[in-house]
Amino acid sequence: MMIKMIRFDEEQQNKKLQELRLAEQENLARLLSEKYDVPYIDLSAASINTDALRLIEEDRAREAQVALFDMSGKKISFAALSPKKETTKELVAELIKKGYAPLVYVASEKSLERAWERYTEVSYSTQTEAGVLDIGGEQVARYKEKITDLKSFLGLLNEVLGGKDRYLTTSLLELLVAGALATKASDIHLEPKENSVKIRLRLDGILTDLVSLENKTYKLLNSRIKLLSGLLINVRNVAQDGRFSIKFEDLEIEVRTSVVPGAYGESIVLRVLNPDAISVSLTELGIRKNLLNFLLKEIKRPNGMILNTGPTGSGKTTTLYAFLKHISTPEIKIITIENPIEYHLPGITQTQTDEKSGYTFLKGLRSALRQDPDVIMVGEIRDAETAKTAVNASLTGHFVFSTLHTNTAAGAVPRLIDLEVNPKIIGSSLSAALAQRLVRRLCKKCKKEVQPSKEERGLLERIMETFPENERREVGSMFTPEGCSLCNNTGFKGRVGIYEIVVVDEKIENVATQNPSERAIKEIAQGQGFLDMKQDGIIKVLEGVTSLAEIARVVDLEEGLKSS
Repeated sequence: MMIKMIRFDEEQQNKKLQELRLAEQENLARLLSEKYDVPYIDLSAASINTDALRLIEEDRAREAQVALFDMSGKKISFAALSPKKETTKELVAELIKKGYAPLVYVASEKSLERAWERYTEVSYSTQTEAGVLDIGGEQVARYKEKITDLKSFLGLLNEVLGGKDRYLTTSLLELLVAGALATKASDIHLEPKENSVKIRLRLDGILTDLVSLENKTYKLLNSRIKLLSGLLINVRNVAQDGRFSIKFEDLEIEVRTSVVPGAYGESIVLRVLNPDAISVSLTELGIRKNLLNFLLKEIKRPNGMILNTGPTGSGKTTTLYAFLKHISTPEIKIITIENPIEYHLPGITQTQTDEKSGYTFLKGLRSALRQDPDVIMVGEIRDAETAKTAVNASLTGHFVFSTLHTNTAAGAVPRLIDLEVNPKIIGSSLSAALAQRLVRRLCKKCKKEVQPSKEERGLLERIMETFPENERREVGSMFTPEGCSLCNNTGFKGRVGIYEIVVVDEKIENVATQNPSERAIKEIAQGQGFLDMKQDGIIKVLEGVTSLAEIARVVDLEEGLKSS
């Protein structure tokens, strides 16, 4: 009996010693991180991108005690046991010479071991036939040439699903990506149901059904997507995020993967980040001339802040990128702190937050300020410390762009006060707050001119009464969607923004010290001569850009109106 007790104690003691050793490894890595001013990473909690991993052979990686664990275009995340080790410096220099931009982290030996274990997948990919584990850019291009509209895309999908292709999942994934690029879809949704899996595309912000897959085919496709995205294949009960890239027509298309467990299996969303989709100039966004002229003047100021507000998917990032591209010159330094970096902008230093390693928006902003920038873009102001730091940056010779979660432009000032920003300095720091939504453009080929019904005309006239005197006009005809082959029979092709702005002038500055409501700010802003989102939308309806129903989808048209 005594012997058994001693053995039990020894086992427990050995387990505790092992835990202590591992904890010491992580503590040492954290100390080295502080000593060398290099960020710390725990790879046991990170997804490993096998595309990055294969850039260094396993033997060499183990010998140098390093691992490449993530990759976004030419930006590579590089974990090392000792960042100052000579072999580490040599590898970093070698990657830079090849055109990569390595971001070095400190990691423990246990952490690196976890990354090295993934080399088994890299080995498998090199032993199989070409294209089995890599998305083929050439095949994607061939598929894209055949896809002229949604109908031709569906035809190809049914052809691939009905064939006996040995590499069905390879062809299917390449075709899905090609179809998304050809139809300018932003997302591919794979949604398991009880007996099948539905595939849908998000076209111009609206989900469109494509086909249904057998569960057997989906399981293979699921594994392939997870493997490509650097996710854990055998983990199915937790959410995972990853990414992979495709070299296509001189572009590097990045696909971000989100996997979420559900009642009938894992739901997958692939977000296709096409650089062409972000190459929109300020003049193409749909901003009205007087507002655009104001913004073009404002964003060239040496200091200040512009906040862009609106829900997810309202086009805030596209607008902020358009601002940055417009002002970007060799004479000024621009730094962004984003999560994630959605598109790569030439000539601009972009950094990505990583909550797991402690690189938050706040830390990123503080680090960016030490880089002597002229302009800073903070992807999102989420907390009081980030808000106060961003405001202080705008007061000390920097121009700051950021986003804030409010529904209207008028809500930005009360929200900053909620985030403990001193109301007395809001007027000196905040230049203006924008709000925006995206609506679908009517197809130019098939849109139909109609006269509004009695109810529609009455609504339009009541809204027109809220316009500034110089913007009012007669309510005439409008247009409705019809549908043709060019717009995939939806009646819509592309999207455009509707906008509103609150300029922080003397009146707003004075009222900010009194903890004002959103309504109070909006009432003052009405005298500034700019349209609100509802009014901007109605102008676009009367000009034939979009439909009344489309504006009603994103804005409450009855809000604030006098009853008829």
